[in-house]
Amino acid sequence: MKQYAIALVPGPVSVPEEFRRAYFENFGSADLEEEFFLLYEENESLLRKLLKTNNAVTIQSGEAMSVLWGALKSILLPGDRLLAVSNGVFGRGFGEMGMMLGMDVRIVEAPDGEFPDLDSIRTAAAEFRPKMITAVHCETPSGILNPVAGVGEITRETGALFCVDYVASAGGADVRTDEWGIDIGLLGSQKALSLLPDLSMVAVSDRAWEAVERTNYQGYDALLPWRDGPKNRYLPYTHNWHALYALSLSLRRLFEEGLDRSFARHDEVARYCRERLGAMNVALYPKSEALCSPTVTAALVPQGWTWNELNGALRSRGMAVGGSYGPLAGKVFRIGHMGTQADMKLVEEGMDVLEAVLKNR
Repeated sequence: MKQYAIALVPGPVSVPEEFRRAYFENFGSADLEEEFFLLYEENESLLRKLLKTNNAVTIQSGEAMSVLWGALKSILLPGDRLLAVSNGVFGRGFGEMGMMLGMDVRIVEAPDGEFPDLDSIRTAAAEFRPKMITAVHCETPSGILNPVAGVGEITRETGALFCVDYVASAGGADVRTDEWGIDIGLLGSQKALSLLPDLSMVAVSDRAWEAVERTNYQGYDALLPWRDGPKNRYLPYTHNWHALYALSLSLRRLFEEGLDRSFARHDEVARYCRERLGAMNVALYPKSEALCSPTVTAALVPQGWTWNELNGALRSRGMAVGGSYGPLAGKVFRIGHMGTQADMKLVEEGMDVLEAVLKNR
């Protein structure tokens, strides 16, 4: 299997050796030993600091999509109203998931490269009266960091629950769960935390827990067992102790660096990436600089190239970036500079390779 010296994919990102070594440790039985639960509690405390919340934070086994599905199934029933705020694959995906689960769904869609107008969201919420409003903080296929705080104000006005996917932003961009009125905040391990894609986390407000209890959904991805399970030392399945240990290493490193310094590091490399692309006459997908994400940059495939041609040329020189999904497939390519990849030297090397490829066409 080929490996790449310059890995700038938008996730799963490069995992440092220190974190990978956690998987070679020998532990006991995760569901029986106090040491495991103390580690769980330590991680939950650190996640609260990262996500800026006083709410409980669950830590579950499975890739982040498991908690996107689990949040919807744990809170909403068929026929419940879901308003999805969308400017990309994952924003719209919330609505599509709701439709598959039998919910009454309305989607507020933005023009390409933009974020929906808040007045349009407010009008839709007032007319539709949803039980939940969903949004994505960092829409990775679009390279957009969305201003979700304004949507939080609308959810409070309508009494809806606010569910936000900040899988690709937390750790690389400021996340203010409580301040923004987020009732269900979703996180994965494989983006800015620089871990394998084997853990998913959910910050759950008291209002959301009440809805979870009323719905009483039972299943592997259910939130309900995590309300009292860690406290009662009784989990619904055997947990991934190795991944939990790796998570503790990642979070400790993040706080040793300092959140503000991490945000500045991500902003710096993202700005440099955009400047280099501009100098190469490669257009960005987001219509506004203010919407550009600090964790991933989405650019239009240059004129005269196909995505397959560009991808092949870059990989032949030892560089891996990402394509995109849905309507952006073949039109947009993405440079992931989150977590360990938010490294100026690495991004400089990547931009040099891209420039050489474009010049040698």
